[in-house]
Amino acid sequence: MRVVLLGAPGAGKGTHCKRIADRYQVAHLSSGDILRRERAAGSDLGRKAQGYMDAGALVPDDLIVEMMTKAIGQAAGGYVLDGFPRTVNQAEVLDTSLAAQNAATDMVVNLRVSDNVVLERITGRRSCPKCGTVYHVKNMPPKTPGVCDKDGTPLVQRPDDTEEVVRNRLQTYYRQTEPVVDYYKARCTVHDIDADGDADLVAAEIFARLDALARK
Repeated sequence: MRVVLLGAPGAGKGTHCKRIADRYQVAHLSSGDILRRERAAGSDLGRKAQGYMDAGALVPDDLIVEMMTKAIGQAAGGYVLDGFPRTVNQAEVLDTSLAAQNAATDMVVNLRVSDNVVLERITGRRSCPKCGTVYHVKNMPPKTPGVCDKDGTPLVQRPDDTEEVVRNRLQTYYRQTEPVVDYYKARCTVHDIDADGDADLVAAEIFARLDALARK
């Protein structure tokens, strides 16, 4: 099973990729995690990426795709892609690479979420600077407002979880990543899932689509 999971920031891609990976025993391939792993390992790819990042430049699409295709090649039992491809160019290069391996994508799932829900989900997050536990002021509040349940440390909001930053991230998504959905829709069936609601209900809808794929 080879799945691409798309969606805006706050749509729940990480959460649902983990659920998919557990249910179908496939690899959860996060572009961010793989980039960090390559850097930590000091690989050639990691050193090249680090050079761009140290210079304050974006890591080129070709380098990201090279990292991802390497990880994909090691995922013999299948995979779900999280946060990749982010651009149409990445999608095109990925398709070319997969075609060379005779391993086309089996399904593309697009999590659709409204801006207001994204803002509420992300700006409501609070974390403990000591133990790292993450809460949400509405959906998963601590027992005592503003204080970590585990160690009593005052909770903080990450600098990139503010409304201004989230709105900027959404604009980047609409400009750079949403066209990837149209790219796939021109080539295959894209399964649009309403991701505004409860995570369990969203997961059930995703599983219904993937169960049908698994039975083929």
